[in-house]
Amino acid sequence: MKKIILSFILGLLIFTNVGAENRENELNNLFKKLKKSKTVEAKEIENKIWKIWVTHPSEDRRGYRLTELLAQGSIFINQRKLSDAYLLFSQIIIEDPKWSEAWNKRATVLYLMGKYEESQNDINKVLKLEKRHFGALSGQGLVQTKLKNYDKAIESYKEVQKIYPSMEAPKDMIPFLKKLIKEESI
Repeated sequence: MKKIILSFILGLLIFTNVGAENRENELNNLFKKLKKSKTVEAKEIENKIWKIWVTHPSEDRRGYRLTELLAQGSIFINQRKLSDAYLLFSQIIIEDPKWSEAWNKRATVLYLMGKYEESQNDINKVLKLEKRHFGALSGQGLVQTKLKNYDKAIESYKEVQKIYPSMEAPKDMIPFLKKLIKEESI
């Protein structure tokens, strides 16, 4: 009986590792395509990346539950129930601090609450877990703009452009931020 249980647990661990490896390979392929894609195709690729990011990486009951909680938190954001969303994303982070999208969603809520430095702290976590997270980098640009760190905001948008060249936000924000810097220096 112990051998059966041990075999079952070992099988689950191998399956989870294969799932994580497949997920990473799929993301790597999508990011390669994203770099070369034009607007319409890039948007389709972006959507596929987001679908992976908002789905918890573990393919078990816990993963499905955390994915559902993340979706519920997003509904709270849309309903402007920011405190509820914050608490829910915090709960998810406690359960799985290695899931970058939970940090990213909470960073978004903190930004919407006007807690820019706390938002930046969560963005730092996102980027530590997923350095290609163009959403977090773009969000960092917004946070740094609010904090009047315009050079840092520009650097964030330049990083986005390296990952996602056809994204519109950096094309708009970089000239806008350069104009703000120029105006402030006068």
